[in-house]
Amino acid sequence: MKHFSISSASKLAGCHRDLQTLFNHIILERDCTVVCGFRDEETQNEAFSEGNSQKKWPDSKHNTQPSLAVDVAPYEVSGIDWGKLQSAEFAGYVMGVADQLLRIGSISHRIRRGIDWDCDFDVDDTKFWDACHFEIIPSG
Repeated sequence: MKHFSISSASKLAGCHRDLQTLFNHIILERDCTVVCGFRDEETQNEAFSEGNSQKKWPDSKHNTQPSLAVDVAPYEVSGIDWGKLQSAEFAGYVMGVADQLLRIGSISHRIRRGIDWDCDFDVDDTKFWDACHFEIIPSG
């Protein structure tokens, strides 16, 4: 049975309970790695300056405790697959599982993926492609 590495499990443990529930289900069927959960000020501003985030500290959902965002990438034998096709397929799988978990009450929030920020199911209008990013959509 697949399971998270100690590093991935530790990063996921700092995330919102719904994200933990979601990715603990995902790992059962799809091998993946948690790249980032919570980001401190230095790490967030570095991600921004390198073009890996659109937000500076403290405006990212990665900057809350617990983190309201997590970056999770599909993993293959040769390593993390950063390709758009593989990442988009993985994001679609994650969203399907998230929808099922929400429907049965295992999680209480909808999830947004970083390839469809406006949640319109059209990835062609995405200006900032962040395929491994998943975040809580606040209720209300």
